[in-house]
Amino acid sequence: MKALVLSGGAGTRLRPITHTSAKQLVPVANKAVLFYGLESLAEAGITEVGVVVGETAAEIQEAVGDGSKFGLRITYIPQERPLGLAHAVLISRPFLGDDDFVMYLGDNFVVGGIAGLVEEFRTHRPDAQIMLTRVADPRAFGVAELDAAGRVVRLEEKPRRPRSDLALVGVYLFTPLIHEAVRAVQPSWRGELEITHALQHLLDSGADVRSSVIHGYWKDTGNVADMLEVNRTVLEGVERRIDGQVDETSELVGRVVVEEGARITGSRIVGPVVVGSGTVIEDSYVGPFTSISENCRISDSELEFSIVLRDSSIAGVGRIENSLIGRHVEVTTAPPVPSAHRLVLGDHSKVQIRT
Repeated sequence: MKALVLSGGAGTRLRPITHTSAKQLVPVANKAVLFYGLESLAEAGITEVGVVVGETAAEIQEAVGDGSKFGLRITYIPQERPLGLAHAVLISRPFLGDDDFVMYLGDNFVVGGIAGLVEEFRTHRPDAQIMLTRVADPRAFGVAELDAAGRVVRLEEKPRRPRSDLALVGVYLFTPLIHEAVRAVQPSWRGELEITHALQHLLDSGADVRSSVIHGYWKDTGNVADMLEVNRTVLEGVERRIDGQVDETSELVGRVVVEEGARITGSRIVGPVVVGSGTVIEDSYVGPFTSISENCRISDSELEFSIVLRDSSIAGVGRIENSLIGRHVEVTTAPPVPSAHRLVLGDHSKVQIRT
């Protein structure tokens, strides 16, 4: 079995971060989201992986390399434009050949990995197998409708009136039969070849399409709120480890990771928190569910429930929370400005001004 990892999207919902960085490489607990997916594939016993790349191809290739650090062999597959998941399968046929494969969206996060799902597919080998999860607003996803026996009967892409609350998770398993289906479908109103349409084609032709409803944790990390939530979830599992320098005036509470080369002075850190190598935290408070990447500097500030990317600095800021701060960012206090009120008041006015 092979794997196809999709890493070609533009990441418009994560802008401005993704103006200069691939969305799949934004770190969660100081490790790129994409890396969690690659590790899941390796744990499932898959070694041959095709990575579909787009305009951020150079950055993805630099970060992933040949895949050897994950125990994988990587083949890069260029996609001129993100024209849909089915299009990614279509252009990847030379790599996939006639092998079964897993398709994994590179910006998705599944706690617990996919080893069990892959083993189930290998055992029963349906024509296709999809993962589903219940969501509050299915209109933003591909949606599956099941019959009374739990069989998939219909699939729709971002329906205005969803027939269920079961959304497709970004992990799919296919036999070579899917190649016929992706050739048969036409572009949707979005101008894309939808994988839901290809799956529906399989259903209409009598193919065996099975589903697994997952009750664990899954997120599409396509926006800032979801990215911060995934960061929180991963940090909940970290174990305390202090490899850097912490002076005697600092207090570390709970599950705090201080990487080698990091330095903390005169500060209070309340975990779960991860502090990257080369980062300096001085006279500051860092609260739970915060990850600070390498070579950052935090001074005289408060930070909580946030992600700070590498080579950034925060100085003299009262409090920052629920934030995603990019690379090479400087956050400082604004210079003082005179306080004044400019008024044009009519006769007999009464004005109260807070001083």
